[in-house]
Amino acid sequence: MATARNTDVDRSGKGSNLKKNYTATSYGNDHGSISFGQIHKPADVTSSVMLQTKDGEHFMSMDGDGQRKGWTTFMGPGNFQVEAGSANEESQDTVMIVAKNGNIDIVARNGKIRLQATDIELTATGGTTDKGNIKMVATETISGEAKKILLNSKSLSKLVSSGVTEVVGNSCLKIYGSIVSGVTDACAIKDSKVGGQRYQQEQNQT
Repeated sequence: MATARNTDVDRSGKGSNLKKNYTATSYGNDHGSISFGQIHKPADVTSSVMLQTKDGEHFMSMDGDGQRKGWTTFMGPGNFQVEAGSANEESQDTVMIVAKNGNIDIVARNGKIRLQATDIELTATGGTTDKGNIKMVATETISGEAKKILLNSKSLSKLVSSGVTEVVGNSCLKIYGSIVSGVTDACAIKDSKVGGQRYQQEQNQT
């Protein structure tokens, strides 16, 4: 991903795509500045509006051309905080982030991502069978704790483990199905009289 820079222009490179303008304006002092039409150091992008402090990593830029045309970039060495909604009701949508096209990436390179609310809703919508999915991937453990866990699927539910699978009900364990079929590796060589070898082979495919 291209990174915005807000230092002096470097025109040492060759090519006809280097940006230039004759109307750039800047106001500031030793604490910070605001500029209109400033060119980023690689000379590849012109910032329409740039607000920056004396720290080169602490700035806001609204870029107007080049590879970041239409980008709005905030960068800071410390915390970035947004607070809103003190005058709103609980049912109102207070903070909205909408991507009309493309993805929304929230990345913590060296930390956790936390979501906290009175309720949390995850909804995936898609018009075709390959969309409308929610996927979780963890290199170690997916764990959770709740008073109740209720899951409902319309066509298929499947829980698979290449190791050990345990189902425990310390109070009561109920299992219901219009047909209940139990298959073990005992039918791997010789099928049982009620079948099951085909299912055993399907579940042991590499």
